[in-house]
Amino acid sequence: MSNGVVRTINSDGLIVAKPRLYRPRFPLKGLLAVLFLGFLFKGFLFAYLGEAAYAERVATLQAGTVLEQAGAWVMQADPVTVLAADGIAMILPQN
Repeated sequence: MSNGVVRTINSDGLIVAKPRLYRPRFPLKGLLAVLFLGFLFKGFLFAYLGEAAYAERVATLQAGTVLEQAGAWVMQADPVTVLAADGIAMILPQN
């Protein structure tokens, strides 16, 4: 069980072994990265399709099954999506 022990050397040269404390943590950085990429993806779709086509596709999802309705709720245009789309629209080539 060497993985459960932390060894340190004191100032007098004595090696002291202490048990390693296990603290499970919530992966907050991973969750924030997924949320950021999700909003970036929604913003890209909003900028690429345009507001009318995007709203039409979300309306099509709202008329579907329960899973599709949940997807429509997630994909609905919100202020963060519109802000990301405005930034992405500057990069995308104009048709």
